[in-house]
Amino acid sequence: MHHKNYPLKNLNSFALDVSAKDIVFAKTVEQVKEFAQNLPEQFYILGGGSNSLFVENYQGTIFCPDLRGINVNDEDNNFHIHVASGENWHELVQYCLSNNMAGLENLALIPGNCGAAPIQNIGAYGVEFANVCDYVDWFDFQSLKVVRLPAEHCQFSYRDSIFKNALKNKGVVIAIGLKLNKFWQPTLKYQGLNELGDTPSPQQVFDTVIAIRESKLPDPKVIPNAGSFFKNPIVDHQTFAAIKAQYPDFPAYPAKGSDMKLAAGWLIQESQLKGVSIGGAAVHKLQALVLINSNNATGKNVIELARHVQNTVKKIFNVALEPEVRLISAQGEQRIEDIN
Repeated sequence: MHHKNYPLKNLNSFALDVSAKDIVFAKTVEQVKEFAQNLPEQFYILGGGSNSLFVENYQGTIFCPDLRGINVNDEDNNFHIHVASGENWHELVQYCLSNNMAGLENLALIPGNCGAAPIQNIGAYGVEFANVCDYVDWFDFQSLKVVRLPAEHCQFSYRDSIFKNALKNKGVVIAIGLKLNKFWQPTLKYQGLNELGDTPSPQQVFDTVIAIRESKLPDPKVIPNAGSFFKNPIVDHQTFAAIKAQYPDFPAYPAKGSDMKLAAGWLIQESQLKGVSIGGAAVHKLQALVLINSNNATGKNVIELARHVQNTVKKIFNVALEPEVRLISAQGEQRIEDIN
């Protein structure tokens, strides 16, 4: 299905009043192939729209892969689950849980579609997509064939993967393969989960993750937002020590080597930015990591607010925050530094 000048308000969780010059929906691999055979010069692949901020009207083609289906293979020690990219991620987590397949409960309530999970290497509460990924099925725009990439070829790192780098715009995720160990061990190191004792059930972990997320994060259907706007920054030991000296209780987690991962939400909150607004965009009052469309915001409002947050945190803590949300201008995806 192909449309011109298509409104994107219902296709982005910021609910911004923007449009795309063209949009193409694909429900089958054959339709993906048709799109690839006549590849437009400028296009952006859009899944559930929960991690994209359209700064203005998009002047290219939006491509929405909407493939569906879930297949389960039961082996001795693992469940192998093949999921089409258009399936909703949270519904997949619920499906696995109701079929006694544990392992995804820490990733409950992450918005968006399954096809975006490997691109962003989604993660929460100590678990990342990379921990459960077996493979990613990828439609290569050049060869017009489906390629199966084993997890170790996907170059997963914190909110990053080969799909954001070497393979960006070279194809599209059409399915993911998950491998869930039957001998489930809960991951409980994060605050809120570490109070569940040693042997909670997967359902208890799931319920707790949902309760924590719902208490902090606004529902995009009620208050438009794209979840965590910034990545948790990773800093060297020197920067960490300087902040620790002033704020002994601030939350941080070990990263690679002696680096530390800091809680971006805490840095924003301590910078007294909760509730601050520019135009119709605001920092959420309960969870400082979330920027919201509080009153008919424009994409430019959100960008200005994001820059204000970056500058303030940099000034107070000497820490650079980087957006986790993808920023789309008229010409395509851009870094925040390059947007006018």
